[in-house]
Amino acid sequence: MEIVKIDALQKELNAFAGKEVFIHLETTNGSYAAHYDTNFFNAGAFIRNVKLVYEHAKVIEDTPNRVGLKLPHGWVYAQGITHYEVDVEGRLLMAGLDHSGKLAVALQISETPFSY
Repeated sequence: MEIVKIDALQKELNAFAGKEVFIHLETTNGSYAAHYDTNFFNAGAFIRNVKLVYEHAKVIEDTPNRVGLKLPHGWVYAQGITHYEVDVEGRLLMAGLDHSGKLAVALQISETPFSY
C-alpha cells in the first residue's frame, strides 16, 4: 500500500462515483492491536458487502485523512486513512495504520462482492 496522496486517491474514488458498489468498512482499537491493560475498553465496527451508490467522494487532509462518500440521504466516512492501493481485481483498498503499523480503520470499495 502507498501513503495517501490526496489528489491520486481522489481520482480513484471518483472512478466509482455513480456506480453500484460494495463497501467494506471496519474500525478497531483492539482486534488487531495488543492491549495488556484489563481496563482498556475495546470497541469496533464492521460492515461488509453493503451495496450502495455514492454521488461523490471527498478526501480531506485531517491528519490522518478522512474519506467521505456522499449518499442521497447522508454520508459514509472513515477517519484515519493513511494508505491505499488498487488491487489486481480493481478494488480500492484504503487503510488507516496506527503508529506501530496495526490496522485501525479500513474502507474498501469494489464493483463485485468481497469474499468472506
